[in-house]
Amino acid sequence: MTSTRATGAALTSLVLAGAATLAGCSAQGAGGAGGESDGVVVLASFYPLQYVAQQIGGELVTVDNLTPPAAEPHDLELSPAQVREIGTADLVVYLSGFQAAVDEGVESRAPEHVVDAADSAGLVEHAEETEEEHAEHAEEGDGHDHGSTDPHFWLDPSRLAAVGQAVADELAAVDPEHADEYAAGALRLGEQLDGLDQEMADGLAACQGATLVTSHAAFGYLADRYALEQVGISELDPEAEPSPARLREIGAVVKENGVRTLYSETLVSPKVTETLASDLGVDTAVLDPLEGLSEEASAAGDDYVSVMRANLAALEEGLVCA
Repeated sequence: MTSTRATGAALTSLVLAGAATLAGCSAQGAGGAGGESDGVVVLASFYPLQYVAQQIGGELVTVDNLTPPAAEPHDLELSPAQVREIGTADLVVYLSGFQAAVDEGVESRAPEHVVDAADSAGLVEHAEETEEEHAEHAEEGDGHDHGSTDPHFWLDPSRLAAVGQAVADELAAVDPEHADEYAAGALRLGEQLDGLDQEMADGLAACQGATLVTSHAAFGYLADRYALEQVGISELDPEAEPSPARLREIGAVVKENGVRTLYSETLVSPKVTETLASDLGVDTAVLDPLEGLSEEASAAGDDYVSVMRANLAALEEGLVCA
């Protein structure tokens, strides 16, 4: 958002109104931290971290997102301007090991105030890459090789709340004058996420132990939180082509467990999942891993909470529950 600088006494009221409007706005895409802005400039590496910073900082912060809307964050490449932005932002919030370009930018620019979500999210292992995937990533060096550590912590609302507290603490270090406001923002976010967590738990209570087959193993934290059994067609890499042996394994899982729905996801082609579902005679549905907002979600004004609720509805509809 930009504003026209007005001069002269006759335009004073317009200038003040424009400034008030700008104070309530947060950046929705990449870029902008290097220019003039109100409040603390926060640079988030992808959507869930952007959401956290916006919820905690409110009108006190301007939040930019390095990953453009509807883009796959694993594939992010930074422009020279974005790399400079990492060094000039008041606070950088990222997840180490998730986006290689951001890791390199943080290392090269060494920003003074940084929150690495990996420090407070409690990352765990959920799936191991197949030998073919590991060899392919080692050869390509494409930044997708997470090993067996699952980065998708934000699909467990309680883990996202823990990262929110870390963001609030660092914002207080950047801007001590408003430490109380940031603490209050973290409290509000925590209460919001607690409520969402309870909704998810209640909605999936009858589904405990159900087999959740997804296009890739992005939903391990969600499955752990709500006692589901995740099976990823392509394990942790959303773009890996599953081998014929893997597809046979998935077919066996579907038959043995009476699975009736295979879940594809936003931002990644559903072709493999839809083809496999057709071969197996089961339905398909869509889950959103919330690595970024889809174009449809952005156009509808959705956010983290509303997308998670849509995921809950899709799970309630498609899982085999008691």
